[in-house]
Amino acid sequence: MLALVLALLAPIGVGVAAYLTFVRDERGAAVPVAAGGPAANSALVSQTPKTPVPPAAPAVRLQGVDAFRLHFRQQPRAALLFDVETGDVLWRRQALRRLPMASLTKIMTAILVVERTRPREQVRVGPSALKYEGSGVGILPRGRKVPVETLMHGLLLASANDAAIALAGHVAGSERRFVRSMNRRARRLGLRCTRFASSHGLQRGNRSCAADLAVLTRIAVREKRIRRIVRKRQSNLRFPVKGGRLSLYTTNPLLRSGFRGTIGLKTGYTNPAGRCLVAVARRRGRTLAAVLLNSPDPARQAAKMLDVGFRRPR
Repeated sequence: MLALVLALLAPIGVGVAAYLTFVRDERGAAVPVAAGGPAANSALVSQTPKTPVPPAAPAVRLQGVDAFRLHFRQQPRAALLFDVETGDVLWRRQALRRLPMASLTKIMTAILVVERTRPREQVRVGPSALKYEGSGVGILPRGRKVPVETLMHGLLLASANDAAIALAGHVAGSERRFVRSMNRRARRLGLRCTRFASSHGLQRGNRSCAADLAVLTRIAVREKRIRRIVRKRQSNLRFPVKGGRLSLYTTNPLLRSGFRGTIGLKTGYTNPAGRCLVAVARRRGRTLAAVLLNSPDPARQAAKMLDVGFRRPR
């Protein structure tokens, strides 16, 4: 039966490696599901026309039971703790529940930007980037050129919506076309919970689940350009404004508080999505990540998840 399933899946792969994973059905039974199916958590290699095919990222493995029990007085709507290197899930809560993800959207934005640009490229700031809402760098000079890496710092540290729009326009010609690329990549990765409505995540239409976001986290942390940025508490960069410098500060509460081993990754907040966080930490050669959607206290809950996870033996 397994051979038959894999044979049927083979023709639809676009340079993909299909395999089986497991989810829990409503009765708690382990159910095998082919990659790209309802598990919504398989990461498959996709091809983009302008860049080399990135290396494969194994799925987050929902097989088996949680390594420990974890309880919060006020529960997040969805959460997941997993080993970034192996994909093994240590603890989960509603991991396949589809929810608004706010600026966690920018993880996919960053992945596409690093795949389709070079660090020294210059981005011309168009009028659309100046019409942003919510958080932003706020002083992007219209018509001037800004380095891609400066905007990437704004995107990932300050969660700047204007930086996201400017990068999307540079990569795809318009944000609308960039969003189509985001959704194509999500489909090719088998992320069935995930749908993008913008490059920045302000709209409610940007939705995902903890399992899908774990897959994107595994892809993001292997990109050197992303890793170098998201581990910073602050950055001072050259910028075409008076004074010639731009200072940016992380929104990551674990980095700001000095939580041991923190190396990234991204925060998010809107009223519909609540407070969201993907927090990655590394201790004693092991890298774990906590995903939280609509958490009453993401900093405290992520810290608790990671501390408990690191205390468990491999």
